Amino acid sequence: MRQYDFGMTQLNEATFSSHFPVTGNVLGTFPITDSAAVNEAVASARVVSPQWQALGFRGRRKVLLQWSKLLISRIDEISELISQETGKPESDARLEAGLAIGHLAWAARHAEGVLRRQHRAPGLLMANMQATVERSPVGVVGVIGPWNYPIFTPMGSISYALAAGNTVVFKPSEFTPAVGVWISQSFAEIAPFAHILTTVTGLADTGRALCESGVDKLAFTGSTKTARVVAATCAKTMTPVVLECGGKDPVLVEYDANIKLAADATVWSALSNAGQTCIGAERVYVHERVADAFIAEVLAIAKNIHPGDPQHGNYGPATMPKQLDIISGHIKDAIASGGRALLGGADSVKAPYVEPVILVDVPENSTAMREETFGPTLVINRVADMNDAIAKSNASRYGLGASVWSKRHGMKIAAQLQCGMVAINSTISFAAVASVPFGGVKDSGYGRIHGPEGILEFTYPRTVVRARFQLPVVFTSFRRSKFTDKLIVKLVRLLNGYSIG
Repeated sequence: MRQYDFGMTQLNEATFSSHFPVTGNVLGTFPITDSAAVNEAVASARVVSPQWQALGFRGRRKVLLQWSKLLISRIDEISELISQETGKPESDARLEAGLAIGHLAWAARHAEGVLRRQHRAPGLLMANMQATVERSPVGVVGVIGPWNYPIFTPMGSISYALAAGNTVVFKPSEFTPAVGVWISQSFAEIAPFAHILTTVTGLADTGRALCESGVDKLAFTGSTKTARVVAATCAKTMTPVVLECGGKDPVLVEYDANIKLAADATVWSALSNAGQTCIGAERVYVHERVADAFIAEVLAIAKNIHPGDPQHGNYGPATMPKQLDIISGHIKDAIASGGRALLGGADSVKAPYVEPVILVDVPENSTAMREETFGPTLVINRVADMNDAIAKSNASRYGLGASVWSKRHGMKIAAQLQCGMVAINSTISFAAVASVPFGGVKDSGYGRIHGPEGILEFTYPRTVVRARFQLPVVFTSFRRSKFTDKLIVKLVRLLNGYSIG
């Protein structure tokens, strides 16, 4: 087992270790960054912020595309590191890294167009004015990343924040600190100067310190429970937040769906990465006319899927050991509530792995249907029609993503789902399309990363209104006459509110 030394720890410094989740072997040791050091990192990022902004869009684009090129040349290196810290197969890690690089390049190339100054119509009463809206970077952005996709997810904030002209302080998950350090060290190789992107490693207190550090915006990915703490902490300093939280994503299978494709994609969505995907399939509502065929196809595929180490398994272990108890509890509750296990069951939890579990006929009030399981399990329930499927999908307190399978009714069904993203006749495809926003509603969070919205998220609008010439009639003065007052009222009545302002 390879150990990693990033040269970060110092003598007598508080540290923690990163482990290979398959065996528990130590991969590396990292400093627990205290609040003083976090504040120092934020202060350093703030000092160089004007320099980073001064490079302009083209200067930043050049730097970020150089970074993209470097990451492409090192994709095998980072994929191995991701695989070691998460336990996922290297092929999955390589896919994750590739998608992250794609988002970086898109943000670099499109930031200028997205943030271009806009001209707005001033209206009749202000016809002498030129009205414009320009966007400015917020300043220093804090990013707290997850462990399940340790490069793809945080880069969805880091790339877009940097492209918009911000500097970034990044706190990776304590389960994947090596990936977080690698990200910032790779950027340092091509950075024009230091402190544009800084990684601070540590445990929960380090994350809290970043929330309290006075960053100008904070992007967090993690559980809804932790997101509430993050939002409350940031609220003390009026720090705006982007929250990408958990999901209980549904799959809706209409009677006209391609059953083989729907089953294959749904099994992959539910089981890949050991089910540790916030936008992964957790519950299926399949039309009763095709339910038997769909379930049979799912079972035929899932019975040949097995967990194991990165070299031998279709997916890896539970990266976070305590998740095993949650997965086990959901399976047991589903069965105790009247559901049936067609593949696996409560005994499928065999630390550090969980074998595939396929459940059917699970009551909607079961924990397995209401709460995020975050494991390689899938519940399949029959519905009489898609109206029933839509109602049950929307009954969740989560609203992250969804998948719809129908040859003719996909758009109609998608338009009625209360969630941030929908894939039709595909699965989680929206995450790979860099030009569209990523995020949820309800308890799945708020704010957006990716796409133009992801760039705008890390800026603020500034309205600039300039007088091109002075009107003979003055509205904004204590010298305003009765004639002017009558003129305003007359114009309002004449135009019925149109084209005034």
